[in-house]
Amino acid sequence: MNLIKPSSGRWSEVLLLVIALVIGLGGFLLTILNRTGSAPTSIWQLAGSLLGISIAVHLWVRWRAPYADPVLLPTAVALNGLGLAMISRLDIAYRKLEQTEYIVGFKQVAWTSIGVILCCAALFFIRDYRQLRRWDTWCMWLGIVCLVLPFVPGLGREINGSQIWIVVPGLGMSFQPAELTKVLLSIFFASYLVANRDNLALSGRRILGVHFPRWRHLMPMMVVWAASIGVLVMQKDLGTSVMIFGMFVVVLYVATNRPSWLIIGATLAIVGLALLWLLFEPVLSSHLAHVTGRVNAWRFAMDDKVYSSIGGSWQLVMGLFGMASGGLFGTGWGKGYPNLVTFANSDFITSSFGEELGLTGLTAILLMYLVFIERGLRTAVALRDGFGKLLATALSFTMALQVFVVVGGVTRLIPLTGLTMPFLAYGGSSLVANWVILALLLRLSDAARRPTVRAPQIIDTTELPESLRRQIAQENAEADKAAAASAGTPDAAAAGYGPAGPQGGSAPQGGPQGPMPYGPGPAGPGPQGGPGPYGPQGPTAGPQGTAPQGIPMGGPQGAPAAQPAPAVPPNRAHGRRAAQPVQQPVQPVQPGRTNPPSAQDHQNTEVIRGVFE
Repeated sequence: MNLIKPSSGRWSEVLLLVIALVIGLGGFLLTILNRTGSAPTSIWQLAGSLLGISIAVHLWVRWRAPYADPVLLPTAVALNGLGLAMISRLDIAYRKLEQTEYIVGFKQVAWTSIGVILCCAALFFIRDYRQLRRWDTWCMWLGIVCLVLPFVPGLGREINGSQIWIVVPGLGMSFQPAELTKVLLSIFFASYLVANRDNLALSGRRILGVHFPRWRHLMPMMVVWAASIGVLVMQKDLGTSVMIFGMFVVVLYVATNRPSWLIIGATLAIVGLALLWLLFEPVLSSHLAHVTGRVNAWRFAMDDKVYSSIGGSWQLVMGLFGMASGGLFGTGWGKGYPNLVTFANSDFITSSFGEELGLTGLTAILLMYLVFIERGLRTAVALRDGFGKLLATALSFTMALQVFVVVGGVTRLIPLTGLTMPFLAYGGSSLVANWVILALLLRLSDAARRPTVRAPQIIDTTELPESLRRQIAQENAEADKAAAASAGTPDAAAAGYGPAGPQGGSAPQGGPQGPMPYGPGPAGPGPQGGPGPYGPQGPTAGPQGTAPQGIPMGGPQGAPAAQPAPAVPPNRAHGRRAAQPVQQPVQPVQPGRTNPPSAQDHQNTEVIRGVFE
């Protein structure tokens, strides 16, 4: 028996949090030493805010999710701390250049606090992740509402060519509701695929070696595809459409284990974009000028005309040159010029780290994301139900796709999309959504790592010491005596006596057995009589009397029946033999199987546990 309490991993989380805080606060300290030699008050306030937030969220996780994965939270804190350090480093440069509109350090702390509050609230209210499945339809509709909110007059706003923002009334802060859509649709996709994955995996036909499901099962795929293209056209947002469609295709492949879904998804994406461009080029050239400009900047980044044009490839090229100047180990914290690139604290924060930390530091940051995603997928493997597995997979791949899209855009692997790095870059909506994703993964990992309650094990007493075996044998004997006293003597059934009737009893001095078939016996001295055919068992001693018309089924030495039973009419009992006890065959124990533990087994277990304790 395993008497060792399983570890929750919270002290490991404390150690990793200390390392994460050293990484984040070290960025603040090195920036101060390399830039000015003295720290302004604001930078110490940012560092203190990071420390306080980390301690608060750790204590909350220790209380609400004690068995959560101990690596997820420190990884998120390390990334968030590095982002705050780089943003504060850029704030120093912007303050010297009097570009105060780009100073966003305290805004990032405010959004981080909001994200942490929502993370703690999710852990408090969502005690069992399976209850999210009851709200899958609501999550779908709420996600669609978040997508169309930017089209509400007076609420939506177009920023940097994309109409994906809303203005929070009364605060003047902009928010991107599509970031919450990826969380809500992850819940809906996981619930839908759990209910329909067998139809998607088994039904349909094979065409050219590719498995195609039936049309009614393919319809949800087409709806998501159409919604992705619609978001791209209406909101001019390439990043959100790629993320939504890619997440659904990947989770669909995981649910069905059919590689054909990857082929179908890639084909639909390529064909959809090609048809959109060929059939509607005159309309798209004016409506999607922002998207076409990014595509041209990606294709012809080094062209002089594209580089010098408004909205051309200047930003992309400057980011590439910044990472190239960083080399292998970078220029060092505060020694580079990442502020020369526009949006260096949001869209191009990856190039900022590549310049000052080099390829080595940027690779370490990407490895942190890899660790975060790996722990999410490990949680998916460890969970025991399909909904939890698919939800953890969807959330993990959502972050993986976002990192790929951002890094691919900055390194010119794909066109720029406008998405930001999770936890790292400035962006309130993205930061809040990623803290919510962290909360869901913590809840899922808490359920996956929580120890299950096992049934008591039956112990082989032959391997125990002699003194302990004698103690167990004595307790077994006492338990058998107590059970026999409470259940009665079972000799009557073994002797073959019939059931007791409603009347009659035994006398201390009864007469001899009456004549066949009926008739009472005369009173007189004799051996103890047996019970009558009717009535419950009488007292052991009673007045002398005669038994009523009895059927001579008893012997000269009677014994009480084990349990009373209803009387049998005399006309049916006449001439019939007494009921014989039914002998139940003994079922042999099959190899590899054990009988369920009895009460005595539980007592033995408690005795042994007391000895070891």
